[in-house]
Amino acid sequence: MHQLRPAFRTTAFTLALFIAAPFIGTASAQLSTSDKQLSKSIFKQLIEINTTESTTAAAEAMAKRLLDAGFPQTDVSVIGPDDQHKNLVVRYRGTGQHKPILLIGHLDTVEARRQDWTTDPFQFVEQAPFVYGRGTQDMKDGDAIYVTNFIRLKRAGYKPDRDIILALTADEEGGNHNGVSWLLKNHRDMIDAAFVLNQDAGGVTTNHGKPVIVEVDASEKLYCDYKLTVTNPGGHSSLPRPDNAIYQLTDGLVKLQHFTFPFQLNAVTRAYFAKESTVVKGQQATDMKAILTNRPDPAAIARLSQDPFQNATMRTTCVATRLLAGEANNALPQRATANVNCRILPGSSREQICQKLVEVLADPKIDVAISGNQSSAYANAQAEPPAPLRPELMQAIDKIAAQMWPGAPVVPSMSTGATDGKYTNAAGMPTYGVSGVAIDVGGDREHARDERVKLNSYYDGVTFYYRLLKALTSQP
Repeated sequence: MHQLRPAFRTTAFTLALFIAAPFIGTASAQLSTSDKQLSKSIFKQLIEINTTESTTAAAEAMAKRLLDAGFPQTDVSVIGPDDQHKNLVVRYRGTGQHKPILLIGHLDTVEARRQDWTTDPFQFVEQAPFVYGRGTQDMKDGDAIYVTNFIRLKRAGYKPDRDIILALTADEEGGNHNGVSWLLKNHRDMIDAAFVLNQDAGGVTTNHGKPVIVEVDASEKLYCDYKLTVTNPGGHSSLPRPDNAIYQLTDGLVKLQHFTFPFQLNAVTRAYFAKESTVVKGQQATDMKAILTNRPDPAAIARLSQDPFQNATMRTTCVATRLLAGEANNALPQRATANVNCRILPGSSREQICQKLVEVLADPKIDVAISGNQSSAYANAQAEPPAPLRPELMQAIDKIAAQMWPGAPVVPSMSTGATDGKYTNAAGMPTYGVSGVAIDVGGDREHARDERVKLNSYYDGVTFYYRLLKALTSQP
């Protein structure tokens, strides 16, 4: 389940930062011609390997790249539960002065139909300033950045003070063979680390190319689907009955529509609103300050809640996403079901939210159950607490962002979606969503047709991660 980067929203905060932030230009020019060629060829190769059904070919292709660059066979592994769902794990050896860092990224993508696109989704198509292809945003750009920088660091003879582990994995998009979960269960020793960087979260936002904000996700909500079911004996449609299963179910969904989960902040979302309140103006700034007091102002909460992103940052959300009912056009339905998708704040469990839905629906004829198999040894039934904001990480990002995107503040944030970080966080490895690829306001095309990214933004991401990895692995 991919999480939508919060940086893609359009709010007054974004506009205020846009006004304040100068445009200095990109860092892509700081890459040498050979480094640009290397990074582009890796990106192109990944885009043109269709990974909607199998990640194995992509894992093997990137393994060959790293072996050809001089990584020993003993440090490059292509492993998985079956032939279609292989993962790549690579260890860049350091001095061992500090515990390793783990980099995670998924290789799989969602399906793309050629007839829906203006270009072939599984070809790397350049139409300046963009490159098009399935995975250009989610998230083969990040995978290519990891591989490129491993090769660049190796060529430079760089010796980090800790091992850097790269895991490019299968089935992030809700499949049954999630690579991060599988590795934790079966090969924890291969990926055990002090903390984790995940390019599938966080991000840089620009507005018409001007830097706006750099977000670092240090928390994420817990994803859960609930199945609501009403059963009924049914009957002939010529004899309507008040206990129609569809009506009973929709009556309950209307109650849910008008229910609001309580306001709640954690350490990361408090830091997020505190930072935003210093940049935005007027009522919004006042409201953000007012919700951070010992007695949060209900009116301020209500005003901020009108923005879908701010609302999702302040509370658990549940929404009906699918309906299914009836057996024939001329028969009263014997069964009606609905899927309710919830994004649960840290501190609450799936079971607690299930009980809250029962309470809100207030109808014993509506059965509420957690859908399917949504748990594993490394995906707890409760959302993990926010990761601590590690000083060495935040200071490094602050410094690099100031060089690359002057005027764009670095802001800790909470993902309102879900990523593979749910597995690593649950396994005791604090996980941070960090991406250096800038997307313009309104430019999100993840999972959509004609997915694309600016090529220079991709190059900037290469530069950003090269600097970040060196900063985090050369501590005094």
